[in-house]
Amino acid sequence: MNNATKEILQEENERNKSETFHIALLSAYAIGLHGIERFIPSPIPWLRFGFANIITLVTLLLYGFKAGMTVTLIRVFVSSFFTGTFLGPAFVLSLAGGVSSTLVMWGTKTVTGRLFGPVGLSLLGALSHNVAQLLTAYVLFVKNFRAILYIAPIIILIGTGTGFVNGVVTNMILKRVKGGT
Repeated sequence: MNNATKEILQEENERNKSETFHIALLSAYAIGLHGIERFIPSPIPWLRFGFANIITLVTLLLYGFKAGMTVTLIRVFVSSFFTGTFLGPAFVLSLAGGVSSTLVMWGTKTVTGRLFGPVGLSLLGALSHNVAQLLTAYVLFVKNFRAILYIAPIIILIGTGTGFVNGVVTNMILKRVKGGT
């Protein structure tokens, strides 16, 4: 192997180590935000505002789909272990919402390019998160369509508000990370 090839491989190895470190750090931020959020009063006892999704969107936009889904899955699994909800209804709903929103945000970005910025992507992610959770709750737990229809507008309204806030915060973080003002 010549020196040029060795240098390229070393640079690639360093970049991979750096990216892995950043993804681990972003996962820790997501877990921390998720934990802090549990102390914020909400209008419905089990409803959360989803501030950890800011980290997922930042990760998606900086590092791509694999990294974004990794952060989502680490947050859902580790947080469920800390809160004692692993494999329970809260875990299943969180997993369904997190995977759905990550897929929709990445799919939208991939298909539309730069048409949707962080706010638009976050709004679509919040909507898909809420719809996935409502469908999962109906299919696996509630089995009462009227109850789902009753609560859906409240959840979607709150999700839209926090999706907007999360998108604005994501935009601010990205400008800062990319060296903007």
